[in-house]
Amino acid sequence: MTSRTSLAARLAALLPDLSPWRSSADFRLLWVQGIVTYFGSFMALIALPLQIKDLTGSPLAVGAMGAVELVPLVVFGLYGGALADAADRRKVILATEAGLGLLALVLLVNAALPDPMLWPLYVVAGGVSALAGLQRPALDSLMARIVPHDQLGAAAALNSLRWQAGAIMGPALAGLVVAYAGHATAYGVTVVTFAVSVVLCRRLAPAPPAEQGTKPSLRGIVEGARYAWSRPVLLGTYAIDMAAMFFAFPNTIFPFLADELDAEWSLGLMYAAGSVGSLVLGLTSGWTSRVRRHGLFVVFGAAVWGLAIAAAGWFGDVWPVLACLTVAGAGDMLSGLGRSTIWNQTIPEELRGRLAGIEVLSYSVGPQLGQVRAGGMAGWTGTRTAVWSGGVACVASVALLAAALPKLLTYDSETDEDALRRRARSEEALRAAPTG
Repeated sequence: MTSRTSLAARLAALLPDLSPWRSSADFRLLWVQGIVTYFGSFMALIALPLQIKDLTGSPLAVGAMGAVELVPLVVFGLYGGALADAADRRKVILATEAGLGLLALVLLVNAALPDPMLWPLYVVAGGVSALAGLQRPALDSLMARIVPHDQLGAAAALNSLRWQAGAIMGPALAGLVVAYAGHATAYGVTVVTFAVSVVLCRRLAPAPPAEQGTKPSLRGIVEGARYAWSRPVLLGTYAIDMAAMFFAFPNTIFPFLADELDAEWSLGLMYAAGSVGSLVLGLTSGWTSRVRRHGLFVVFGAAVWGLAIAAAGWFGDVWPVLACLTVAGAGDMLSGLGRSTIWNQTIPEELRGRLAGIEVLSYSVGPQLGQVRAGGMAGWTGTRTAVWSGGVACVASVALLAAALPKLLTYDSETDEDALRRRARSEEALRAAPTG
């Protein structure tokens, strides 16, 4: 009986820590809103490159979508970070979510035309990138305010779990919907999910800026950038993620990889495989809330991602490829947990929005440039070579960056000065909050 009890306790310790769900009504609301909007977003994320592929037949044309998205993401991501420190974050989230729904409606109307046009797809891709750049800093910076400091690691795991659930359901169903019902139906589902999301966002509590908040300005953005530059731990999280995504983000050429493997039916599974790996790690993430060395998560997870992507490029059969993509997703999830926890544990509240804007760039610019790299290289060297060579380059860059920024590897949430300072301020704010 004792051994069975002990085994049950060990298994229970692997389950996700639900403390943030129990302690914060706004966290619960954002979690539900997120899974709804992620589902619709991933439907469009798969349908859009597929439609460009159908209209052009060119991997370069599909990869060019990343170039179109890059500039709006950089500009509006940085401005969105400053805006999140100066405005009510709830209002920013609500307005941008409504705007994303309208852009999905444009895709729906274009897809319903007898001869859908190509240029609106790129225009919408750029618009989505701009609105996402405005929204993500407000969303990301809100988390440290609504969740107690000692639950931030658990909140990161639950948020990743939510994201992966949408990432699995969206791509898996999008491939089927596009194949059997057309692009317009996929975009129609996206419109409905954003409408539901807007209703949920209206129920969030107001989130006014901190007392030290300043109006959005170039000076404020520079102040945030200087703070990030002065913190080697933060620099390490940004640099490793950008390098990993730039070199080893082959999603844009999955339609061509599926064709080359003579497995067109597997396209939805390719897009979903990484999320399956992340979901498995998320469902067994209870142990991560007891870890203090989150920098190791960042480095080890990114290295696993690169190795698995490299292996996926070597195999000529679809099933080993899907297995490698699943392992890659688990590595990416682990690295993401480390990054998110470090960010929320160390960054002061008055800079949280501006640093969240930099974070948006760190985990978004890499994939955008990675799409261009993968599409261009696939057209030059072939699809599989573009995949495996990117994975090898990823591992090499992660090793070099870890050696150049050793403080990331030694980060400890119980001894790091920024983490201790952020914890003290969080506990002070909780004591000052009204009760009853």
